[in-house]
Amino acid sequence: MKIDERQRAYWRRNLALTLTLLGVWFGVTFVGGYFAAELNAVSFLGFPLGFYLFAQGSLLIYLVIIVIYVFVMNRMDRQYRYGARR
Repeated sequence: MKIDERQRAYWRRNLALTLTLLGVWFGVTFVGGYFAAELNAVSFLGFPLGFYLFAQGSLLIYLVIIVIYVFVMNRMDRQYRYGARR
């Protein structure tokens, strides 16, 4: 099956979005974890920042990543008319 230029553009944008959001996920999860001891030197709402980041902040960021993905993909689907009857 051969894909046309519109499908190629759709998947390029999809891949760029996915890689960007995975980069954010990696930064929050692994880079933040790597610097947790240094982050604990800073206090946020009475808790060490490293603890707060992993107890609350990372979960909120993961939720935001999901919301961004759903919003952008729905917009792209409408733009490229995927899911609509042809």
